[in-house]
Amino acid sequence: MAIRKIAQIGHPVLRQVAREVERDELVRPETQRFIDDLIETMHDADGAGLAAIQVYEPIRICAIEVRNNPRYPYKPPIPLTILVNPVLTPVDDELFENNEGCLSVPNLRGMVKRHVHLRVQAWDRDGQAIDEVVHGLKAGTYQHEVDHLNGKIFVDRADPATFSTWTEFDRHHKEAFVARAKELVARVGQ
Repeated sequence: MAIRKIAQIGHPVLRQVAREVERDELVRPETQRFIDDLIETMHDADGAGLAAIQVYEPIRICAIEVRNNPRYPYKPPIPLTILVNPVLTPVDDELFENNEGCLSVPNLRGMVKRHVHLRVQAWDRDGQAIDEVVHGLKAGTYQHEVDHLNGKIFVDRADPATFSTWTEFDRHHKEAFVARAKELVARVGQ
């Protein structure tokens, strides 16, 4: 496994739309090694998720996992999940405000409206079908990562008036956001 360099905002790769992965491509050893690298890079950077396009591979694969993450201590655990060719469909119109950061946008956070309930259809890393409904902060994380596969960054969806550095977020906004996040988790379970 290798830790890969993460593209930073301004690099053109982050504005590309990632291409779909064919089933025969997914099972190749080099693709499976790439997925291992994606996971290792996400862990090394303390990310809650990482899209392939963020490590200069414009293919529709992302890794998501939350476990004792120092960047997001308020997020409920999400088991390691690999989404290949994900399709996200809102279940209803309910939205919540998610204060997001991004490994490709260091030291900046902002409020993004995300769907609370989301149907996820994808393959796992072995090509097995995933078809489930996710909720709350987990749904927000999925939307953030799939946005990357579509050439979008959270700053495109955020209210610019809510931008803050991580330090100022911790100092002025974290307590209120964490309280709202905990209410959402208590209500929807994720």
